[in-house]
Amino acid sequence: MNLNNKDMMINVITKAVENVLKDYEERLVPIGVSNRHVHLSREDVDFLFGKGYELTKLKDLGQPGQFAAKETVKIVGPKGSFEKVRILGPVRDLTQVEVALSDGYTLGIKIPIRESGEIEKTPGILIKGPKGSVAKNCGVIAALRHIHMPPEIAKVYGVDDKDMVDIEVTGIRKTIFGNVLVRVSNKYSLEMHIDLDEANASGLRNGDKVKILKNKE
Repeated sequence: MNLNNKDMMINVITKAVENVLKDYEERLVPIGVSNRHVHLSREDVDFLFGKGYELTKLKDLGQPGQFAAKETVKIVGPKGSFEKVRILGPVRDLTQVEVALSDGYTLGIKIPIRESGEIEKTPGILIKGPKGSVAKNCGVIAALRHIHMPPEIAKVYGVDDKDMVDIEVTGIRKTIFGNVLVRVSNKYSLEMHIDLDEANASGLRNGDKVKILKNKE
């Protein structure tokens, strides 16, 4: 490697480090926009696709070990339905259908806002796959907007697991998102999840960065 190439590499690395430090100083978080999707239990994968069927990875998602599957299903409510709803893997203990609040008008369901996994006393739905159907008596939610964060970044940002923070979105559709749940784990990478309704309202796209506002004294 000649000197010019070394200098270029040093400049690239230096710039990358400066950008990371700036993000940490300003408490910035990248956005991940979630379209409607389904998390399935092992049992329900078997019902929908056949005994022992394994989901096929389409692409990795922002969180370690999470992926969008090639497989899709149809979800059917009392008034309407959505075709080709993406399954996210890996399989979970319980099936959960995540949609935007506006999707409830099409489905004919009043969608509750819940933290992921809290599906008790939520609406049910019919899920159709190529090999069968599953009628769930609960599990449909609009996910509470939240931030995944590893412990080392949580320490720098001055937040703890289960904190609620305010988020500022800059730009032509400047927005303040309140009641954003912080979820801290060494299994996470830094990313804030919002649904399509929230993204469209604030003009956000995947990879955009938002700012955690300073804690109120």
